[in-house]
Amino acid sequence: MNLDADIVGCPHIALLFQDACEKTKLIKKYKAVLSWNIQRRQEATRPAKRRKISSPTCGTCDFVLSRPVVCLSCSYSGCWRNAHVKQHLQVAGHDLCADVKTGSVFCSKCDDFVYDSSMSHAYSAAAIAAEEKTTTFQVAKKSREPFVTWVPTEKEVAALEGAVAIPCQGRRGLLNLGQTCFMNVILQSFLANTLLRNWFLSDKHNHKLCKAKDCTCCEMDKLFTEIFSENTAPFGPTSFLATTWRASAELSGYAQHDAHEFFISALNQIHGTSRGSTIFSCICIVHSTFGGILQSDVKCERCGQVTSAADPMLDISLELKDKGGEAAGQELTLASCLRKFTQPEKLGPNEYSCAKCGKASHASKRMSIRKLPPVLSFQFKRFEHKSSDKSTARKIEAPVRFSATINMAPYTTLVMDMQEQESKGAGTARPASFAHLGPEALYEYDLFSVVCHEGQIDNGHYTCFSRSQDEWYRFDDDKVTHSSLGACLNSQAYMCFYVKRHLDYKPYMTPSYKVTREAEAVKEKEREREKEAARMREVEDALLATV
Repeated sequence: MNLDADIVGCPHIALLFQDACEKTKLIKKYKAVLSWNIQRRQEATRPAKRRKISSPTCGTCDFVLSRPVVCLSCSYSGCWRNAHVKQHLQVAGHDLCADVKTGSVFCSKCDDFVYDSSMSHAYSAAAIAAEEKTTTFQVAKKSREPFVTWVPTEKEVAALEGAVAIPCQGRRGLLNLGQTCFMNVILQSFLANTLLRNWFLSDKHNHKLCKAKDCTCCEMDKLFTEIFSENTAPFGPTSFLATTWRASAELSGYAQHDAHEFFISALNQIHGTSRGSTIFSCICIVHSTFGGILQSDVKCERCGQVTSAADPMLDISLELKDKGGEAAGQELTLASCLRKFTQPEKLGPNEYSCAKCGKASHASKRMSIRKLPPVLSFQFKRFEHKSSDKSTARKIEAPVRFSATINMAPYTTLVMDMQEQESKGAGTARPASFAHLGPEALYEYDLFSVVCHEGQIDNGHYTCFSRSQDEWYRFDDDKVTHSSLGACLNSQAYMCFYVKRHLDYKPYMTPSYKVTREAEAVKEKEREREKEAARMREVEDALLATV
């Protein structure tokens, strides 16, 4: 199946590509133009090194270009805002130029940005090649496994040709079954989660074959089947609600409940009923999607001993208050909340006893992210409970700014340790132990869903913003309306969901099962040779006996 077959590209590029030499020349120039930005973005924590890669200037006004547009027929680079690059194309009689940051190609004859599958594939190939070159692991002399384009087999081609495409959009409202907006918004965030969607729609769990009782995985399978169908009417997840009531007594009944509480409960129930669920090194869909590792480092101020502990995480809860217990006065952002989360905290002698000193002492505790999950879930602690009595709870209304993308490198254990060593006078050279930080792309996340809480804690209402492809929609129970990224970013967020822009690759090494299988094959051949040698000896002995 050729996904580019139905896309009409630029006729001028198609005409140029009829000459094989011209096509090779243009693709080579295009990759060279893109290399400037690709090399800049590979360094995760080195803005100083980025500055060494000089930015080009406009060939007309000599303005330093942070986002250069380069002619694909000569060495001219110009600014787009003042239309100098368009003027150059007209005067020089050249046809094409490219935005080095996005890879977008502008055609002067079409007077518009155009699409061409060959150029798009060249951009992806250049970016992947640069990432593969800079990605290393904490395994000696191991690099990233090279990317291989998927080529369907004959069986897969036959299956694709016989498949009937269903005109579904994956956007349906969910009926409020009695103050169940807390459940609806979390289910909408699950539906917008591409990793969960691909897992359930690929029939990894079939509710028609499963015989387990009160299986939340079955409810998820039913949910995805209903939403990704031709039916566009609002769907009522009644069986999902009933299963939740039976599995979690604290969420039963028609009282108002917390969306984050339901989120954690649903993840635990999916984990418990999915394949791959184990006590150690769980590979179920929940931990494969949301599972990360937090690291806690406690440093004794008396002797300098550092005690580290690793804890699994499914989400990160961020404080909106300062250490005094009051709402923070300055403008709150997701980045500032993360900096506060990873900022060292002082511990008194009554809170820590050093194993090396053998006595209580002052210490500092620092949290960091040891392993980033494919999907990051952030919860802002808006609901404050000063006692066990829920009637005394109050809501923190402080707005929190968050962005459509976030780079998580500054909050990881590796980067924080590296910065700490450099601050001690290690200089600007990166220590050898931190050579495996990898390209910046491995730390970048994109926003795909936001859960909002409107109103007060006792009479509030949950809504949700979710991204479908490149469009944003607002989900208010059964009502689905087209929205925008700006409206989403200006909402009062309670939970934010980000997905990794590039999923991690494992080190380029042969899997253990293949190594074992190959070793067994070698042993089997050796046994066959020994059997054949013994048989030949028996034949020779029989011939000698007859003589």
